[in-house]
Amino acid sequence: MRIVIAGGSGSLGRALVPSLLADGHEVVVLTRSAGGAGRAPRRTDARVRYVHWDARSAGPWERELDGGDVGLVNLAGRLVDARPTPAAIADLTRSRVDATRALVEASTRCDRPIRRWVQASTTAIWSDAGEARLDETSPIPVGLPQMTGVAERWEQALAGHRSEHTHVLRTSIVLEAGTPALDRLLMLARRGLGGPVAGGRQWVSWIHVEDWVRIVRCALGLAEPTLPDGVIVASAPHPLRNAELMSTLRRSAGGAGRLLALPTPEPVLRLGTLLLRTDPALGLTGRHATSRVLDEAGFTFHHPTLAEAVPALLGR
Repeated sequence: MRIVIAGGSGSLGRALVPSLLADGHEVVVLTRSAGGAGRAPRRTDARVRYVHWDARSAGPWERELDGGDVGLVNLAGRLVDARPTPAAIADLTRSRVDATRALVEASTRCDRPIRRWVQASTTAIWSDAGEARLDETSPIPVGLPQMTGVAERWEQALAGHRSEHTHVLRTSIVLEAGTPALDRLLMLARRGLGGPVAGGRQWVSWIHVEDWVRIVRCALGLAEPTLPDGVIVASAPHPLRNAELMSTLRRSAGGAGRLLALPTPEPVLRLGTLLLRTDPALGLTGRHATSRVLDEAGFTFHHPTLAEAVPALLGR
């Protein structure tokens, strides 16, 4: 197949590319970088083509979607690691909605429907879910604008697209070595601040990047099991509370974290996120999300528990 990855120069795209190349597929990355010179995947390969688009309007990039035997993975969108100002929320929304609408409109002009469409979304669409147990059947609440509001409009932008099969991946926190999500948590643990954050009761849903790649491959029809069309929660089967998360990280982080486990009260967290120019809701809110669809399809996680996943990510 030809696999087109919109927003594929980010960390998830760079994780996905090598597995597609290993199977001999043609990989096209749509990038907004000037001249199409996006960041290369982890293992540079001449089979990857970088094609420029503005993630907003029609252009020559649309030719990559035509031909019938095409898979599309839409990862386009600004990182959520930003202060929740009205301008930032608007930009988070616009970067996702505009890119998705551009792809939808392009699909309507293709001679044949796209074979497989994998649309990124997020479990943050459920906002701060408290003690609720969430899966693909859970209703979408009226939530925080930088979480539910952004994600709901992102999914709605898919309306009117043309594809034979469509999967919407509501992805939890993806753990991958060298990415901000894991590095910041490990930094706290190594410096002796690896205690519970804001009480530590909030649920944390997560997934190892390898399992995320495997789910995408199944959605593209490149691996077993076959997944039904529709929403899929891309999250490991064992969420855990923040306090347990930090405890697990301390055991793997080393440094002062082996001796100290100072908690991070909410006021300290808010001050820290202000200095780092990020959103405190990322640490204060949580949700327990798992996939009924993957379980019923027979998908087996290679990294089902965090206690095993973190040492694997750190090469231990």
